[in-house]
Amino acid sequence: MPYDEGTKGILSTVGGTPLIELARLLPGLGSRVFAKVERFNPGGSIKDRSALSMVLARIRSGDLVPGRSTVIESSSGNLAIGLAQICAYFGLRLICVVDSRTTRQNVAILRAYGAEVEIVTDPDPATGELLPARLRRVADLVAATPGAYWPDQYANPLNPLAHQTTMREIAEALDHRVDQLVVAAGTSGTLGGCAEYIRQSGMNTTVNAVDALGSVLFAPPERRTRLIPGHGASVVPRLLRPADVDRVIHVGDLDCVVGCRQLVRREAVLAGGSSGAVVAALERIAPDIVPGSNVVLVLPDGGDRYLETIYDDAWVYRHFGEVSHLWKEPLAPGAAPALVDIAHG
Repeated sequence: MPYDEGTKGILSTVGGTPLIELARLLPGLGSRVFAKVERFNPGGSIKDRSALSMVLARIRSGDLVPGRSTVIESSSGNLAIGLAQICAYFGLRLICVVDSRTTRQNVAILRAYGAEVEIVTDPDPATGELLPARLRRVADLVAATPGAYWPDQYANPLNPLAHQTTMREIAEALDHRVDQLVVAAGTSGTLGGCAEYIRQSGMNTTVNAVDALGSVLFAPPERRTRLIPGHGASVVPRLLRPADVDRVIHVGDLDCVVGCRQLVRREAVLAGGSSGAVVAALERIAPDIVPGSNVVLVLPDGGDRYLETIYDDAWVYRHFGEVSHLWKEPLAPGAAPALVDIAHG
């Protein structure tokens, strides 16, 4: 198979996602807010960029042989789907280790692409978290599978390298004037890649990292059940560089729900949980944003994979009670929404 085939077919549509202005999200802000809408990647999320970078480099080096090699990875959803599409295109076997929080829809998508799915149900006894248990299962599978490739999104430098391109697209669209960047932190791939481009380009951009309450990325470990995947982590990734970040905003599950519901109500953008976290973070930092700034939110995925959770009224009521007033408050024309402290999640 030609080495340039990664630039053809469906994979040629990875990247180049739209940057749209969100004029209605915080109408009284006094600054322009833009969203990098990553759901327009062919696998539906920003993780397509990371997946393609980590696989294509190995194919071009000859370490991965289409039709023969096996890729094994741990993922809660989006990276797995990105890998599944790419592996299907190149004829690579994919074994994906997920956990019991992965939605039925995501598992069905993985299997539709031909991926083999292993579901971890028992958390790590030391931490009570599922991610360490998933990673142990990946290590066992790699050891038992000759020639297997573990992309290891938490440590692979090809992950942040892909997101230097993400930030370049943002910067070029705004003539390199990006005053505030708001990005969800997880593996630190997007965060690290964007920060590296900002550093290399000499841009004067404040980098706001959005972390989950209960995550270990920027806070001491806290035993806390998290309902919504996509940001935060229970293991500190080797890719994380705290110096990349100017400010950290911690948000809870309820913040994510409210942010998603506000985004679809005010802008008709149906986005996923970590996008809701980014919207909640924007409201938190709004008082500190200098009027006239360009603010960019990175929205990692769409909301169609969250229809049974975030966008399901019964699910929301079951977990948080009656909270619909937090996004259904009518706004007077030209008025800014009230900033509600819901950080306790």
